[in-house]
Amino acid sequence: MMSFLLVGLGAAFGGMTRYGLSTFIKGKWPTNFPVATFFINLTGSFLLAFLISSGASETWQLLLGTGFMGGYTTFSTFQVENIELHLKKKTAVMSSYLLLSFGLGLGCAALGLFLGQFV
Repeated sequence: MMSFLLVGLGAAFGGMTRYGLSTFIKGKWPTNFPVATFFINLTGSFLLAFLISSGASETWQLLLGTGFMGGYTTFSTFQVENIELHLKKKTAVMSSYLLLSFGLGLGCAALGLFLGQFV
């Protein structure tokens, strides 16, 4: 039961953080490129990998990894934004979004795994 509460609490704060940050970024930098989701997913990739490699306890992994990062990052929004870009015939933006998200996402995760070992 405690595990469910930890995940739920983390997910609530992760979702609120994503919403607040997304609203802030979209207000500051309106563009065709989905900057908010891009930033959120890259930072989430780094932070989750950092947490995992840091040797954090199961409690922290449930609260921050499964909960917070699960609520903070958003694969479904990433997918819908790519479909919307495709439907709007913004092929160059969609292609760069896909390539940068996967490439930099893997890079951020690798950096997080590497740096987390030193904590």
